[in-house]
Amino acid sequence: MSKYIIMPCGSLNGEVEISGSKNALLPILAASIMGEGESVIKNAPMLVDSHNMCSMLTHLGAKLQISEDTICIKPHNLSGDLENFAPVELLRASFLISGPLLAKIGKVNISMPGGCQIGVRPIDLHLKGLCALGADIEQQHGYIKLSCRKLKGNKIYLDFPSVGATENIMMAASMADGETIIENAATEPEISDLALYINNMGGKVTGAGTDTIKIMGVKKLKGCTHFVIPDRIEAGTFMIGAAATKGNILIKNVIPQHLKPVTSKLREIGINVDEGDTFIKICGESPINATDIKTLPYPGFPTDMQAQFSTLLSISNGTSVVTETIFENRFMHLTELKRMGANIKIDGRTSVIQGIDHLTGASVRATDLRAGAALVIAGLVADGQTEIDNIGYLDRGYYKFEEKMNKLGANITRI
Repeated sequence: MSKYIIMPCGSLNGEVEISGSKNALLPILAASIMGEGESVIKNAPMLVDSHNMCSMLTHLGAKLQISEDTICIKPHNLSGDLENFAPVELLRASFLISGPLLAKIGKVNISMPGGCQIGVRPIDLHLKGLCALGADIEQQHGYIKLSCRKLKGNKIYLDFPSVGATENIMMAASMADGETIIENAATEPEISDLALYINNMGGKVTGAGTDTIKIMGVKKLKGCTHFVIPDRIEAGTFMIGAAATKGNILIKNVIPQHLKPVTSKLREIGINVDEGDTFIKICGESPINATDIKTLPYPGFPTDMQAQFSTLLSISNGTSVVTETIFENRFMHLTELKRMGANIKIDGRTSVIQGIDHLTGASVRATDLRAGAALVIAGLVADGQTEIDNIGYLDRGYYKFEEKMNKLGANITRI
């Protein structure tokens, strides 16, 4: 297993280019198998998760060509068998292939999905939606078998605005007979990007980005070219890195609208944020003040930024309260921060963070993707050497992370 050795760096300064969004790319790759002909996906971050999804598509029969940040996909004689295929169990988004396969060939046999162990992440809403569209479902021995003659549009209410369930149902409904309406749908930008891709393929999706999405099924979708939106979580991580190190960073290739919850909190704690059409500039020279955070579905504060912001609050002036409402196990990184001297008390889904003057370098372990990013930020501002084990998580979600950080002045070595 690889690990990071991080030495204190002073402030981060310079420019950084944000890569395409992993969370947008994965469902787009899944949707690509529904098209007739070649699809070309540009601005694709070739992360571990991206390669795992590509391996799944190849296993199903699709022909892929990958060149830097471009993926060319030609669906060809697709099968629906993904049982006991290792990448499925490494990737939470693997189950997103079920909707497109049902729409395209009417069957899928897939192992239960994997991913970061940040809490219960059931697929019951996925199954509820696919069942409402006419899928027959059989669950046993760690795998799920779905089949249908022909999916039919329906009205589906989601008990929780699940991003994955919204995406899976939307993809399946795009080739179903008739109209599908998803109520209480998730509104994340990645869903709007998927809808744009489906529409570019010839689909008819309206309302993406709101809590009611309407899909009129079409008989056939075609291949197309699509440019993936920037990764708002990567951008937010660099924003917090600049704030924590009292640096000055120009973050390019971003959509500022997607980062409003993070931008608002940074301004609230005293960080200077300047926004343009496609950039955000962070000046972190001011003292960091405490604040309270509650994670919520978009457009609320994102759970994927909670760990990084908790690191920032650990060196703030005052006491902060962080409430995690999405995933019940997403405080595991706080135990690692406490090894570095952070003053944190945890009570269920609430943490109370008393800011301190400085953290101290220590040997810590990344417990999930965003926890790893939070510990990197902690290492940048800690006194002495920090060693972060299990950094494979970071390779799943941040493209060339240490390279980008080091260009800004960080001192990160992978061993």
